[in-house]
Amino acid sequence: MKIADVRGLKGDELHTELERLRRHLFDLRSQAVTEKLEDSSQLGKTKRDIARVLTVMAERGEENIEQMQHHMEATGGKAE
Repeated sequence: MKIADVRGLKGDELHTELERLRRHLFDLRSQAVTEKLEDSSQLGKTKRDIARVLTVMAERGEENIEQMQHHMEATGGKAE
């Protein structure tokens, strides 16, 4: 994912993408532990994508990103 793609996302879409990327990273780590991960470079790529999303959120002046993520998880993905 390129930074231009990330900048094109709206606020709620950014939070959804961040959640999706974090789940994907968790899955990749699980595969790495069980030695089923075929392409280990995916770990680094996913981490960089997460960093890009967090950077855009910070550029937009969003605060309490982690609290918003926990709230979205608790409410089933609905941001208020």
